[in-house]
Amino acid sequence: MRALLARVDAVLVQALIAAALSFAHLHDIAAAAGQDGWKAWAYPISVDLLLVAAWRRLRFGGAKASSWCWFVIALTASLGANAATAGLLDMTQVPAWLRILVAGWPAVAFLGGTLLAHSAPTAEVDNDVHVAKGQEGAPKSASEPPAQPAVEKVPERPAVEKVPERPAVAVPTALVDHARKVAAEHHTRTGTPIDTPTLRARLGVPAPMAEAIAAQL
Repeated sequence: MRALLARVDAVLVQALIAAALSFAHLHDIAAAAGQDGWKAWAYPISVDLLLVAAWRRLRFGGAKASSWCWFVIALTASLGANAATAGLLDMTQVPAWLRILVAGWPAVAFLGGTLLAHSAPTAEVDNDVHVAKGQEGAPKSASEPPAQPAVEKVPERPAVEKVPERPAVAVPTALVDHARKVAAEHHTRTGTPIDTPTLRARLGVPAPMAEAIAAQL
């Protein structure tokens, strides 16, 4: 915790020193360019506010190209003042172009601040566009037709009705042997196999039993 506080304090002190030096350099340039009194003190405030506004807009999104443009303009004004006061410029003989730049800075700063303040963030614009598209594409609510009653499906009947099979008739083995003898005698006498009606008549059994015996012959 102490290490964190020490690091924060060091960063804060460094930021205050840098801000104070940059503020003083901008004030000196403005005063040398003919902006005396309170006007010379207003110039560094204007430059620093534009720099902070552009950096804030870059961090929170929206109008990236415009934010970078105004950030570079404000940074150039600050760095230019720092470099000019390092002995590269005669503060008693300020060139005309520098006087023009200093005099025109308020209009430039006002334009940049206005554009940065009124440019909507990209995220909000995208959300508004998506919401609008969603509302346009949403189908309008209409009265739905009443649900149709379920129709009971009638089972289809087969094309050919299946005839129930007759239950198997138990035939004694002795009766089957006797029927073979009768069938053999009929074949010997007539030369043709015995049919079921004749077999039934010879054996004197019901029709189902006669058919069962004929099936086993």
